[in-house]
Amino acid sequence: MPPCPTCREPAPESIRLQPDLAWFTDNRQLSPALSQQLEYLRRNRNQGPHYYVSTVPGVGNPIFQHEEKYALLKTDLPDDGLRLLALYRYWNMIAYFFPYRYAIGEDWQRVLPEFLPQFVAARTPEQYHLTALALIARIHDTHATIYEPNKILTAYKGKYHAPVQVRFVEGQAVVTDFFDQQLGLATGLQKGDVVLQVDGRKVADLVAERRPLTPASNEPTQLRNIARGLLRGPTEQVSVLVRRNGQELPFTLNRYLFSKLNLGLESGTPDPKAPAWRVLPGNIGYLSLGTIKNQDLPAIMQEAQGTKGLIIDIRNYPSDFVVFTLTSYLLTKPADFVRFSAPMTTYPGLFLRSSPLQIAPGKKPAYPGKVVILVNELSQSNSEYTAMALRAVPGATVLGSTTAGADGNVSAITLPGNINTYISGIGVYYPNGRETQRVGIVPDIEVKPTIQGIREGRDQVLERAVTLLENSAAK
Repeated sequence: MPPCPTCREPAPESIRLQPDLAWFTDNRQLSPALSQQLEYLRRNRNQGPHYYVSTVPGVGNPIFQHEEKYALLKTDLPDDGLRLLALYRYWNMIAYFFPYRYAIGEDWQRVLPEFLPQFVAARTPEQYHLTALALIARIHDTHATIYEPNKILTAYKGKYHAPVQVRFVEGQAVVTDFFDQQLGLATGLQKGDVVLQVDGRKVADLVAERRPLTPASNEPTQLRNIARGLLRGPTEQVSVLVRRNGQELPFTLNRYLFSKLNLGLESGTPDPKAPAWRVLPGNIGYLSLGTIKNQDLPAIMQEAQGTKGLIIDIRNYPSDFVVFTLTSYLLTKPADFVRFSAPMTTYPGLFLRSSPLQIAPGKKPAYPGKVVILVNELSQSNSEYTAMALRAVPGATVLGSTTAGADGNVSAITLPGNINTYISGIGVYYPNGRETQRVGIVPDIEVKPTIQGIREGRDQVLERAVTLLENSAAK
């Protein structure tokens, strides 16, 4: 490499994350001459296009281009060399292009030698895919898992699911709804039943077993994902033991192909055609972002002007991008709401922080009432980003429970053996630098469902929001 006259170190205040290059000077593995050569390459690094990595224009998250997929091999179990390549490829992508490497919670350098023998020892497609999944889980990013369709993991997890939704409530696996009302009621289970065993195995044991293979940014989201698979399996029936009113009751449930069930309920939007807007008793506006469309906002916000409070429900995934459009109806002046960090392809491993980004008022008068935003562990990625923007509205209150802790645009990664995964590709922070990754959107007022409330068919989070707005309006 020729000397690089433009290779200067960025200003310290602009750096969010430095590359971990301590191995350059590890004299246990590298000679002094090689260490010196590596340092020379760092100081005179390539300033032109990067063949393997570029960034999304206007956003900055990495695009891993020109990585060979080895699709012509048509195998789900690559040979020893390609399995090691998968490990090396993923490890380096995280080491140099994952904005939250510092938040993993352990020394990423130690993960490589730990997984080397595991990738070598994987002798079946299932062993290889599960080893890759365990590696991916170690970065603790809810965006990062092996995405289906993946025939190996589908066979491992099963293609059938009971028509029953289970979520962890008060630390227990609780029946909260049905993916099909008729099929669900036919199981004999009731909302509020606590699932104690599945096919003779204690739920606590299943949770402990599945944690290492369930990628997630934080505990509530990991339990969310484990709950989604508790009643999934390879057979058309599953036995469960539940507790109801102090009694332990056994049931045998029929399971169905996913196509027979409304699994959209898991994302917080049971009916994608349901109206996004309605007025609750007491003249309180309710807006669900799970079915919102930007084209409907003018009429909705005009009607909302006459309400004494507005509840915005993001316990779902927004069906349209409303960060700037919705907030324009709620502001009287611009407000900072977020800042980012993004990688430099000309300095792998270095992430620069951006200036804060603003939301701004529109041309019409701002909504005069108080705003309450509802969130929980179903709120992920765009939901969290939207919640950050809404939180910047003066006087707004975030109510509910901690979100999924995986914000930012995603970057795709493909590994040999038809393994497709993602990472959160840019860092997302509050304007003051406060973290969102792994932390989530922490509510101002924490409210969680209870088992008793589920038995009674209540939405206790929404009830608390209504009470908050009624008390505020009465002052």
